[in-house]
Amino acid sequence: MVRDVDPNTIQASGDPVARLREQGEDYTANFPVVPNEITNWIDEQRAITESVALANLSHHMASLRVSGPDARELLEGLSVNDFDDFPVGRAKQVVMCNHAGYILGDGPLLRLDENEYYGPGVLSANWVQFHAETGDYDVDVDIEARTSALDGDPDKFVFQVQGPNAKPVLEAVTDADLADIGFYRFEEIELGGKPAIALGHGMSTEFGFEFIGDFEHADAVRDAIVDAGEEYGLRRLGSKAYHTLSVRLGWLPPGVPPLYDDPEMAAYRDWLDADSREGTYSIDGSFDSDDVSDYYMSPVELGYRKLIDFDHDFVGKEALRAQMDDLERTLVSLTWDRDDVVDVYASLFEPGATKKFMGLPRIGWARANYDEVLDGDERVGVSHSRAYQHDARTVVSLCRIDEAYAEPGTEVTVVWGETDSPNPKAEEHVRTEIDATVGPVPFVEDHRK
Repeated sequence: MVRDVDPNTIQASGDPVARLREQGEDYTANFPVVPNEITNWIDEQRAITESVALANLSHHMASLRVSGPDARELLEGLSVNDFDDFPVGRAKQVVMCNHAGYILGDGPLLRLDENEYYGPGVLSANWVQFHAETGDYDVDVDIEARTSALDGDPDKFVFQVQGPNAKPVLEAVTDADLADIGFYRFEEIELGGKPAIALGHGMSTEFGFEFIGDFEHADAVRDAIVDAGEEYGLRRLGSKAYHTLSVRLGWLPPGVPPLYDDPEMAAYRDWLDADSREGTYSIDGSFDSDDVSDYYMSPVELGYRKLIDFDHDFVGKEALRAQMDDLERTLVSLTWDRDDVVDVYASLFEPGATKKFMGLPRIGWARANYDEVLDGDERVGVSHSRAYQHDARTVVSLCRIDEAYAEPGTEVTVVWGETDSPNPKAEEHVRTEIDATVGPVPFVEDHRK
């Protein structure tokens, strides 16, 4: 398996798509610190919708901190978002693009002070640091890698508490009135007797909060939440259950970093390390194109149209302006036909060739999934982030689909399996087709409101 390939090597290979397929890996391999299961992933996933769940995000994300007199200027010039409406005490889902308007990364960014911003999981952190180092900015940028790349513990813990029973659990561990903290707002509170930031944000359609505090208090805060949640059926989430939440929420992580074929991104490719997110990216799935740009994504088709503010200058502005008028894809959910999914497993117990195995609950053998979606023989979309959802009792994925097929209830077909995959984790198999039904994003009622 090819590993530690810097982005310039991928670009110079002459076939970036093949290189991205070669270095595939199990999705959970990127999050080695939190166990795959604390108890078992089925009961953990059920707790998200039936009781209450505690997710530990302290270890699998890189954090970004930007401070100094030019912090806003730097971030505003890279983000599609409006920074005029960004006071201290508020967070934004910042979105950053390359010059061609393709998304490089997104994630929550908190404004802690007049000249200080903190992002626990901004996927374009490298892009920010690159511009800070190569531009004329009076800023300090600090990126803390995920725990597996650190010598010790992370600086902060990040916990999410979500579910129908989250409210009474949280009432038992804090005197703060969380009801007064709006969506993407935050306040400093006492949580389990320790100082923490309470952020109105989560990775589920259920009520809940994200909490950020000094890592030295992580065990004490976790234990307080677990003790309070015992009578309410609280489950701690392992990596397997947690990774299914993005599908439930309707958040599609940005796909292949848009830098492997663009001359304007050459300096950034030179700057990146081999072990960077951009250098270790991987893909799988039935969608197959020789043009790597076909794997890039637009923030418009990911549902971020309302976040784009054209009243300021930012990288990719004019390209995005054109996309607003011309792009004809939108984000939907796909509920996969149960019988067709069961047939994939049944093929393992019948004579003849087998269909591509689906390891549950998050199904993938690379960081990003790209599956072809058809109407008859016509390609109408690309499916991503496939995951089993217990309440749906089948697999649900997210899909960038032609707007003509975006109406809920529309029937389409997902092509399952790859042709001659170079990834050794992809066993020999035959491709098949799975019926799927278009639904909204999120695919269930959003109870956060």
